[in-house]
Amino acid sequence: MPSNPGEPAVIRAAVILCAALSLAACQVAKDPPPTQIEQQAVLAALAESTAGWNSGNLDRFIGVYSEDPQATYVTSEGLVRGRKALAERYSAKYDFANPAARGSLSLETLDFRLLDASHALYIGRYTLAYPDGKTASGPTSLVLQKEAGGWKIIADHSS
Repeated sequence: MPSNPGEPAVIRAAVILCAALSLAACQVAKDPPPTQIEQQAVLAALAESTAGWNSGNLDRFIGVYSEDPQATYVTSEGLVRGRKALAERYSAKYDFANPAARGSLSLETLDFRLLDASHALYIGRYTLAYPDGKTASGPTSLVLQKEAGGWKIIADHSS
């Protein structure tokens, strides 16, 4: 039976196409999705803030908050606006020099959503553990904005 003269070219083209698609699939698999990249950056910023709390460094702790004067923290007494006012509130409420009074902070991530390229929503649970075995814990929802200095909190509601 005579062979088709175009058959080797078709087979060669099919092999090249399969190889190209395989390489493209490998490249896509190497790059994490933007949401995952941004979530890692947000979690790193929150970990740095938590480390500030746990070391008794108020400036390091509040470094994750935006310097925008409209950045808000919701409390049972009302809104606190701006990083300076927030630092004053934390300084008055917690004894940062005393680890036993301050407690050890940890965060548990419950949800994360990238709202757009420069805004994210973090929902979690904070826990303050004290040396006497007592804990204080509650939900926290944070809206973060991507700024020149990284991801910064622009709205915080923790209860």
